[in-house]
Amino acid sequence: MNKRELPGLYIHVPFCRSKCRYCDFYSITSLDLVPEWLEALEREAVLRKNLFPVFGSLYLGGGTPTALMEHEAGLLMECVRRHFRFAEGAEMSVEANPDDVCREKLCFLLDQGFNRISIGVQSFDDGELRRLGRRHTGRKAEAALGLVMSSGFDNVSVDLMYGLEGQSLTSWARSLRRAVKFEPHHLSCYQLTIEPGTPIGRLAEEGRIVPIDEDSEHSFFLFTSRFLTQKRYIHYEVSNFARKPQFECMHNKKYWNRAPYLGLGPGAHSFKDAVRWSNVKSVSEYCGKLSVGEPPVCSREVLSSEQVRLEKLFLGFRTRAGVDLSALGSMPDPAPILKQLEKTGIVRVRRGKIVPTLKGLLVADSLPLLF
Repeated sequence: MNKRELPGLYIHVPFCRSKCRYCDFYSITSLDLVPEWLEALEREAVLRKNLFPVFGSLYLGGGTPTALMEHEAGLLMECVRRHFRFAEGAEMSVEANPDDVCREKLCFLLDQGFNRISIGVQSFDDGELRRLGRRHTGRKAEAALGLVMSSGFDNVSVDLMYGLEGQSLTSWARSLRRAVKFEPHHLSCYQLTIEPGTPIGRLAEEGRIVPIDEDSEHSFFLFTSRFLTQKRYIHYEVSNFARKPQFECMHNKKYWNRAPYLGLGPGAHSFKDAVRWSNVKSVSEYCGKLSVGEPPVCSREVLSSEQVRLEKLFLGFRTRAGVDLSALGSMPDPAPILKQLEKTGIVRVRRGKIVPTLKGLLVADSLPLLF
């Protein structure tokens, strides 16, 4: 089994110096709880260390992994190396905020074995950044990217976000241009999702923010794909672009390909043999359960064969790799539907695969409902 087929290991670092106004990922700003969380993480690693013999990737996400002090991050990585084994050449990713980036921290991360870094820029426009509740400025983001690109990482990814309050296609184009001038290996370009319970979500509920309409969504999406494709990036998943196939995010592809993965930390999810489970979204509850030897699981689901089938379609249609015809299962003759989708330029059927076109990626979430 090669490292692309091996399980992935995700570790959720649930700490941020401040909360972004759009984010609904579990995180807290109480950095004084880091030592207790590290002790609990060690206990969870002991409970899970025999679940998979070897991993093909590590992804340190959050939260803000780079909010940890060096000695704290060092203890975390000692725990990882003590309990888990990785294949040679495994992808080792870490998320970073631009305002945490300095040469010393980058050298430390490289020394810890990380070979891929994802920088959460989101925008280079200072007004947009303020409205998102981000701490950095566009100039700081550029300085951080300059440092990262010259630091020695094998793969540098930049996160950007469109569909923001007050954002025009012109300002989005400026952010894209400012990102690609650094020639990062990878870009993730997400549409803002307005989540209930977040500050931006509450403003939307009060009518003080109006989400972008469907036509604008399509315009941003199509512009992004065409712009980055012209810059020789491969549009390999709805929101993701890579300069070359080897720069595609190996860890995230495990999710889209339904490979097994183990998640550690509060709020983390895991998947193995059609079983999915998730951890409690509370540092105190997470630490409390593990202090008495109890797994910090709050939900567990065994997927039915129909759920597995639909999941393969929902995930597969998000990627340019597409879906195997066999994934359609025992449905009545799909040929008429496929013929119509090909005729309208939404998919291509080639060598036993249903592959979405750019037009198909635009409606990827609705395609599975046709089968």
